[in-house]
Amino acid sequence: MSATLFYEDAVDLLDADHKLVQKLFLDYQGLCDDGGSSKAKQQLALKICQDLTVHTQIEEEIFYPRVREAIKDDALMEEALQEHAEAKEAIARIQGMAPTDAGYDDTVKQLFAIVMDHVMEEREQMFLKARYSTADLRGMVPALYARKKELQTGASAPAPARKKKVAS
Repeated sequence: MSATLFYEDAVDLLDADHKLVQKLFLDYQGLCDDGGSSKAKQQLALKICQDLTVHTQIEEEIFYPRVREAIKDDALMEEALQEHAEAKEAIARIQGMAPTDAGYDDTVKQLFAIVMDHVMEEREQMFLKARYSTADLRGMVPALYARKKELQTGASAPAPARKKKVAS
């Protein structure tokens, strides 16, 4: 049985990601409240960043272009892309910090706020419009799922930069 059958449609798959990352953020908050170690918080924060990076990429590559065409609401789609850009900036800040840096926890909490605002807008606007549009939401599931798995396994990760040889 294909794992893609677990999702009714593309919205269901994407919203499952939303719910998972929300749980991870709540786990992070629990570590903060309970005095969790810097290492544990960093591992969880980096997991959140990775999951969000994969999620935004599959949305931008597959879901958004098809929904944009179906709903004809460029302003809504551009706003979503802007929100992704804000999340990516926060992710880059987190990835560039040590967990002991001042502001680390606040930066993770800021990312949580950005993501939850974005999720609410997607659920209340884009997902509803997509469901009432001609977009083939069921047909998108295999492509979204396959690309997600590909990104998670690092199959499409950019190759490391090669060092240039210096003539001696």
